Amino acid sequence: MLRLSESEENKVREFRSIVEALHGEEEATEYLRSFSGRVFRSPTLFEDMVKCILLCNCQFSRTLSMAKALCELQFEIQHQISSSKAAEDDFIPKTPAGKESKRKLRVSKVSMRLESKFTESKVDNSVSDLQLSQEPLDFVGMGSFPSPEELANLDESFLAKRCNLGYRASRILKLAQGVVQGNIQLTQLEEDCKETSLSSYDKLSQRLRQIDGFGPFTCANVLMCMGFYHVIPADSETIRHLKQVNHPLIPLANSEQVQVHSKSCTVQTVGRDVELIYAKYAPFQFLAYWAEMWHFYGQRFGKLSELPVSDYKLITASNMKNKKIATRKRSKTSAEE
Repeated sequence: MLRLSESEENKVREFRSIVEALHGEEEATEYLRSFSGRVFRSPTLFEDMVKCILLCNCQFSRTLSMAKALCELQFEIQHQISSSKAAEDDFIPKTPAGKESKRKLRVSKVSMRLESKFTESKVDNSVSDLQLSQEPLDFVGMGSFPSPEELANLDESFLAKRCNLGYRASRILKLAQGVVQGNIQLTQLEEDCKETSLSSYDKLSQRLRQIDGFGPFTCANVLMCMGFYHVIPADSETIRHLKQVNHPLIPLANSEQVQVHSKSCTVQTVGRDVELIYAKYAPFQFLAYWAEMWHFYGQRFGKLSELPVSDYKLITASNMKNKKIATRKRSKTSAEE
């Protein structure tokens, strides 16, 4: 999670050397020199991959809500498994017979409610083979991020509705099932990414694109999580950022006449634009872009390390246009808590 390996430490030192050589002590680029050079990962590659799917075609606030819902679902699944085991175990009751029978009845009701949210087993794992029900549970809690085994047998329509995933539910289920069935070897992917060369990037990208729902943006995000920093996953937020940061004119390769200005960035040109703007930081273009992005967020919302969790949802394009609006919305959200 913290990227404290020797290889990551070497990347940090190399990135800082590049920044120092390019900018020296320029005050305007202090944020680059102070950037740690590390990008946090999730505890597992599966979690990183699912979260990259959640980033597609929505605002960051919805990405957060979907991830939170998946953690709540994991709590429900674990609670169900624990309750079922407790109900099935043979033990000597410590309460009078009448009260004990009522307690067992309550346990069985909780078990039945979550059990009904599973489909007939398509994958051989430890989660029950059961049917769908939309009846809500009587408890709400936050668990860990669900594992492939916990998701693989869930009914797609239930998962989509329970976690507000929309079309992403199908892709997440197929990913989980592929991992459980052994068709997607996450351990092997982790091993293969230890050599972060251009050739290994291309090979890993080709393998990831064979997974349903893994297009260029999702693949680039996953590979960034795995330590490849030369490709910037570009989306609408990238376009918004380049237009507001206002990078200077940049001559196109092999042409002194044609120039690029970040304010004119579009969906059609964003891939080319980020390559040109951040090329001088190779092979750490993403680290420079990310440091710049978070510096910009800090200017709008204040010190991000002190931002309340409830305000994370405010970091969206609609709140970036005006610093006063962003600050006012942050204050309003904090006051409502």
